[in-house]
Amino acid sequence: MSMVRRLYSVLLVLLLPLALLRLLWRSLRAPEYRRRWRERFGRAPQPPAPGAIWVHAVSLGEVQAATPLIKRLRRLYPERPILVTTTTPTGSQRVLQVFRQEVLHCYLPYDIPWFVSRFLDRIQPELVIIMETEIWPNLLAVCAQRQIPLLLANARLSARSAAGYRRVKWLIRPALQNISLIAAQEATDAERFLALGAHKEVVKITGNIKFDVRIPASVQEHGHVFRRLWGVDRPVWVAASTHEGEEELMLKAQARIRAELPAALLVLVPRHPERFAKVAAMIRRQEMPLVMRSESKPCTQETAVFLGDSMGELPILLSAADAAFIGGSLVTHGGHNALEAAALGLPVVFGPYMFNFTEISRLLLERQAAVQISGWRELATLMIRWLQEANERVAIGENGRLAVASNRGALDRLLCLVTQRLPPGKTKSLGGPALEVAPPAA
Repeated sequence: MSMVRRLYSVLLVLLLPLALLRLLWRSLRAPEYRRRWRERFGRAPQPPAPGAIWVHAVSLGEVQAATPLIKRLRRLYPERPILVTTTTPTGSQRVLQVFRQEVLHCYLPYDIPWFVSRFLDRIQPELVIIMETEIWPNLLAVCAQRQIPLLLANARLSARSAAGYRRVKWLIRPALQNISLIAAQEATDAERFLALGAHKEVVKITGNIKFDVRIPASVQEHGHVFRRLWGVDRPVWVAASTHEGEEELMLKAQARIRAELPAALLVLVPRHPERFAKVAAMIRRQEMPLVMRSESKPCTQETAVFLGDSMGELPILLSAADAAFIGGSLVTHGGHNALEAAALGLPVVFGPYMFNFTEISRLLLERQAAVQISGWRELATLMIRWLQEANERVAIGENGRLAVASNRGALDRLLCLVTQRLPPGKTKSLGGPALEVAPPAA
């Protein structure tokens, strides 16, 4: 072990009590954080048979992005067990909800050498796929020592994250050089990885697999049910994946919208389930008529807010709406993925802070499939117009649908690279024409 990584590991050990205290503090709002700690120390509860494919997706957003990939891997390698790890309970819940017993699941261990080694001894993966940007120096080093191929899939690196990593380049550079393949979303992502020290020959530009989102017919069927319950003729907008500080702004916008359109319904979906009760209390303090998804109560014309306090139903709620605001963008969180709403043909609006989805937001703006606003007043004005002008809504929504459709293909390119690195087995054909591997970034 290098001196740099040894110092990093000592620091993590010293910080471990603080990490555990943080779990306890977060468990005050989300009790799941105080459970299954053994997994975070590298003790996987149910080791798969040797030869597993291990996919790590840190939280809910990464799990959603990884879901089509995992489903394709299951079809390509039916004889191989698939392990999915997450870091957060929301990610864990989504894995269990989508895949049930079809994959194995546990939490990712802390990046301390003996925890990582214990975990790999137990799992014995044949291939590791890490979604987006999770750079753990000890995990990467131990996988390289054991000659386990490790792919950073759908990799993105914002300017802000790159600047942070540059401050510890002495640690990040050798970590990146232990990665077998970095499948970057965009040329700018590839350039940032190279600037941090990644080897040029392992960096490929494959595109963003989030464009490969396909909405099942069942989602839209369930959406029709919700729309009938809400009222087919009333205007409906969704505030999706909102964060602390945004719900109050959404309620201000809704009050102004209902002054113009008294039947307008706001479908409010907070990002984190531990905040559902707090948001419900906020709505009641505003004396806005509220119906919660969990209550199964009628949603009348007088209802001002429908609170989506359930997991995994956001696509259904979006499919039942007329327009969508993407949360995390009026506060400095960095936004969320707007492609699901765009793929459903909804006009999309987001705030000024979309730095986690720079390329997606730029594309949607360029294709006139989205509008960027700076505050709740602009949001209210825009929603009033959209909810009144069906032709404008349809035109913007169709632009979004076409933008998503024209950028699909990243998943096939990524799977082609996976099949090159996984030892031959009883795999099923990818189907369709042969896929070309994306060239290395310049």
